[in-house]
Amino acid sequence: MKLDLFGPHFKADPYPTYAQLRDYEPICRRDAAGGKSIWFVTRYDDVSALLREPVHFVKDVRNTMTPAERAQLPPTPDLVGLLGNHMLNLDPPDHTRLRTLVNKAFTGAVVQRMAPRIQAIADGLLDRVQRRGRMNLIEEFAFPLPITVIAELLGVPARDRARFRHWSDAFVTPSVNVQRGAKKVLKMRRRMEDFTGYMRAIFNERRQTPRDDLITLLLQAEEAGDRLREDELFSMVILLMVAGHETVVNLIGNGVLALLHHPAQMALLRARPDLIESAVEEMVRFDGPVERATMRFAADDLMVGSHLFHRGDAVSLVLAAADRDPAHFTEPDQFDITRQPNRHLGFGQGIHYCLGGALARLEAKIALAALLQRLPGLRLATAAPLRWRGVPILRGLQQLPVAWEMSRTM
Repeated sequence: MKLDLFGPHFKADPYPTYAQLRDYEPICRRDAAGGKSIWFVTRYDDVSALLREPVHFVKDVRNTMTPAERAQLPPTPDLVGLLGNHMLNLDPPDHTRLRTLVNKAFTGAVVQRMAPRIQAIADGLLDRVQRRGRMNLIEEFAFPLPITVIAELLGVPARDRARFRHWSDAFVTPSVNVQRGAKKVLKMRRRMEDFTGYMRAIFNERRQTPRDDLITLLLQAEEAGDRLREDELFSMVILLMVAGHETVVNLIGNGVLALLHHPAQMALLRARPDLIESAVEEMVRFDGPVERATMRFAADDLMVGSHLFHRGDAVSLVLAAADRDPAHFTEPDQFDITRQPNRHLGFGQGIHYCLGGALARLEAKIALAALLQRLPGLRLATAAPLRWRGVPILRGLQQLPVAWEMSRTM
């Protein structure tokens, strides 16, 4: 079966392809760029097991190499180091140290204290568009809400959110840009230089005048007697910025689209607002913001089922396929906001479980409740096919035009 992970037709609806893979080729190997290949894993049990296996499947490919092989590696370009030297791409003990540094900022108690501010941001965004009767939900609501939240959490001005969007686009599509030639690489490098210059000024300011924000916490934090190196600091901010808003943009956008395509479920949620938590979990399962987990690598030769994975092989765990596995979910292609239990894998499992999962859930609950409460008759405002972003591991819309009834909102 041909597996085109970047084509527009596949991105529009990848689920039939994933269903065929689950049924006939649940662990398959496909060619990738640069003459390499990737294993794709699609069944729930296999994906769950490998998510929770940090010893035999590692995030840093260098941990699959012998000392002699490592010595032959060329120096890592600064650009690649900044993009990739964050905890999501690291293994213990480095992963443990870095995650511990930021974990305190994302505990349940800390996140809940942010609820009033998130509500205020959501209400402010809707105040701007409510009398208009229509908007592009992605650009005017789903994007500015989480980018404002993460900017305030980090301690950078929300007025610069357009710059953050440009930087984030470069960060989440590096492989695509590289494949498109030297001009794209140069453009990405310039964006990175713009980002590092901007953030270095913020770092210097916080060193002189500490504030109650996450950047100050990172600058001052020590764990096991070790502070963050500058490259780790940049990479951490990149990760928090991208993971802190990209996933929430897609969660809100995909979730609203699911409601629009299932009006009975939307009506039920309007009538039963107590179902909001269950609805968010079903949105993550049904059409979640992260289509595939970030890459893992086989640390040694080992068998997975009947397949031999060789040391260094890349492995892609397809969360979107696992979360529609009929072996774990009744009628998995049905969108059901009352689904119980709902042990989806949308936020991962194991040591790399999404650090910001609680914050993403809270932002989504507040955003969806505000939309349903303030925009009666919410509906799609276009009959044209919707376009999906071509980001390799994320799943999100480019635009989502919506409209609503005006008579009850004045």
